Amino acid sequence: MAGLTHFNDQGDAHMVDVSNKAVTARVATAACHISMARETFDIIAEGRAKKGDVIAVARLAGIMGAKRTPELIPLCHPLPITKASVDLTLDPDLPGLRIEATIKTTGQTGVEMEALTAASIAALTVYDMAKAVDRAMQIGGLRVILKDGGKSGLYEAS
Repeated sequence: MAGLTHFNDQGDAHMVDVSNKAVTARVATAACHISMARETFDIIAEGRAKKGDVIAVARLAGIMGAKRTPELIPLCHPLPITKASVDLTLDPDLPGLRIEATIKTTGQTGVEMEALTAASIAALTVYDMAKAVDRAMQIGGLRVILKDGGKSGLYEAS
């Protein structure tokens, strides 16, 4: 289990001890997309979804998801989130939405999991709100595109 920090010497899962790590400003951005039929895209873009404003609700759901990450991911530390933003952009070329979630904190561990959770929850909310007209929507490309702070420093996806 060398290199995997969530396992102890015996191979058992455990929560990493971050008590000796420096408190630093940390930020992470995650991205994904949800593709859909052109008709579904048009319904969302024109604000005609029966359940309401899909983009606004998905943005709020993503922010809520970031705040709930330690409840969903068993070994994730609870963190004081100082910023959570979720941006959903209509992309007619997919057709669908591109989603980016940026989370900030000042703490002893990073916020990559919160950013990934925010992006995925936003995408799942889009699916939930539009599934009545398009059950074939696909969520994909979930990844960390930026991480900064802490000992490992800056990471930017290529």
